[in-house]
Amino acid sequence: MTKVLIIEDEIPARKKLKRYIEALYPTSEIMAELDTVEAAVAFLKINQPDLIFSDIELLDGNAFEIYQQVATPCPIIFTTAYDQFWMDAFEGNGIAYLLKPFSQDRFQKAWEKYILLQKSASEQVNVITRLAKLMQENLQERKYKKRFVINSNHGISFLDTANILFFIASEGVVFAYDNQSKKHMLTEPTLKVIEEQLDPMAFFRINRSELVHKPFIEKLERYNKNTLAIKLKGYSNHLITSQSTTAAFREWVEK
Repeated sequence: MTKVLIIEDEIPARKKLKRYIEALYPTSEIMAELDTVEAAVAFLKINQPDLIFSDIELLDGNAFEIYQQVATPCPIIFTTAYDQFWMDAFEGNGIAYLLKPFSQDRFQKAWEKYILLQKSASEQVNVITRLAKLMQENLQERKYKKRFVINSNHGISFLDTANILFFIASEGVVFAYDNQSKKHMLTEPTLKVIEEQLDPMAFFRINRSELVHKPFIEKLERYNKNTLAIKLKGYSNHLITSQSTTAAFREWVEK
């Protein structure tokens, strides 16, 4: 029996993982479903799963904070919409990196890699090298959203992704600002849904409610000790990074 820990802050994502596990590996035991760094650290201090499925951006911070605080010898399969973290994942105990939205087939392949590692620890380095190569190939195959539907009293129009300065979520609604600083209400339900449809090399979620487009970033200024103020071309206000994303944003924006 494989003891599994799920660390994921989105209920639909947790349900999806449980559904796949129960359908493909019914003898496995799901030890717990956690949604914060704090809860995961507390759990891992007294429990040892055989396998962890871990999102990266959690309710109270970045999942890598967990593995810095607690020694976790078991393999980790990361399930996330952020592909900029894949190198960090493989530096630790990461054995697979499932980019959302992922299929049952890709889930099964990730689990099979876990089984392979269990059978032959001596082949671990070669397996991880192959996984990194496969992940890079998967990124190259992804198709990203080219435009968004805009509903208005005048009918349906379209907004090209290339012309979007940034996205913002406010009171349960997501808006896009175009390169003329015009605000458009979108039909997508959450910012995370939008983020999963965009090229992560071009868009970055700087905080819980804002997602910026790299070509329009004009200037960065220090806002306080751990955050940055971002000036976008043609937009008068500054956007502010969160403390948990600032370091990753700096690395991303310089690529």
